[in-house]
Amino acid sequence: PTQCDNWVRTSNGGHFASPNYPNTYPPNQECIYILEAAPRQRIELTFDEPYYIEPSFECRFDHLEVRDGPFGFSPLINRYCGLKSPALIRSTGRFMWIKFTSDEELEGKGFQAKYSFIPDPDFTYLGGILNPIPDCQFELSGADGIVRSSQVEQEGKTKPGQAVDCIWTIKATPNAKIYLRFLDYQMEHSNECKRNFVAVYDGSSSIENLKAKFCSTVANDVTLQTGTGVVRMWADEGSRLSRFRMLFTSFVDPPCSGNTYFCHSNMCINNSLVCNGIQNCAYPWDENHCREKKKTGLFEQITKTHGTIIGITTGIVLVLLIISILVQVKQPRKKVMACKTAFNKTGFQEVFDPPHYELFSLRDKEISADLADLSEELENYQKMRRPSTASRCIHDHHCGSQASNMKQSRTNLSSMELPFRNDFAQPQPMK
Repeated sequence: PTQCDNWVRTSNGGHFASPNYPNTYPPNQECIYILEAAPRQRIELTFDEPYYIEPSFECRFDHLEVRDGPFGFSPLINRYCGLKSPALIRSTGRFMWIKFTSDEELEGKGFQAKYSFIPDPDFTYLGGILNPIPDCQFELSGADGIVRSSQVEQEGKTKPGQAVDCIWTIKATPNAKIYLRFLDYQMEHSNECKRNFVAVYDGSSSIENLKAKFCSTVANDVTLQTGTGVVRMWADEGSRLSRFRMLFTSFVDPPCSGNTYFCHSNMCINNSLVCNGIQNCAYPWDENHCREKKKTGLFEQITKTHGTIIGITTGIVLVLLIISILVQVKQPRKKVMACKTAFNKTGFQEVFDPPHYELFSLRDKEISADLADLSEELENYQKMRRPSTASRCIHDHHCGSQASNMKQSRTNLSSMELPFRNDFAQPQPMK
């Protein structure tokens, strides 16, 4: 914040004024004043006489701007200018933001304002007695460390249901600066800075050294230009679930010396912070390529401790597996050789030679009897035919009646229906 001219602070309040007051203020000025009361208090602002700020429509030129809160975007109370001093101004919380602006022409005497602190009626109880907040302060130093809100409960700084107003003072190594990175951050009532916030100061906890203030859902990294940093957490009775955890790292500007490591982000950190399992640089350069230095896990510890036993056991299992494979490969070959020596050719021939079949047909008795009679008639006929042909058929004309008789007999034979069936055909050869 930019301040102009004198600024007086006391435990009960103070006063501030425009530049050169009660003389004419200079042109082209911009002065910002941020007032902060103690927890559970409010601010009252009054103006002394004489008072004169260049009058203009809606105070567009020289003016005094007052906001209800610690930021330039906090709710606007009003803009003031002209010849008449403003009436009593009272904040609704612990902060008040004031800016005085003058243009390049038509200056006046300016102003002088007094501020004081009054009890916040939202935190008063029967009888008007305030419940005091206990002292809650911590100190950290070194190359790096963790700032955490859980330390408040662990050390019993406050009781359950009480408001929290704690301060952590961080001291870097000699000639070093401080880099802060949030590891965990959560505000129970986000965007309600009057109920809970985390503030970071660069150098001390004075109002003018406020570097950043977080009360929304996101908290960014902060780089302090001094070797001392102050972190403050405020949470009212209804915001006790608010929490944060922050890593601080001491660093120096490049060029880096022999005992420091270059972070590639205009930071040189101590070599002891490299490969320690925590990202101390703004980017994780210090933790890249650190597998050999990382803390070994449970499996790696078991392997390293009992490596010999595991190696021997594995070797024995492999040998047994190889022997088992060899036995399985050789065992079938021995069985084949034994079968060849005990080969029985006779038994093999009996099994695989094709069987011999006798082909015959079996008919009923009547058909067999008819066939026997037929064969006898044929034989008698042949015997009768031979002498008759030789004696009577010497001349063709002597055989006319015989021929007719023969023709008739042949006709009778041909007209006979013989139940004959050739069942004595040759069988087909076996394949």
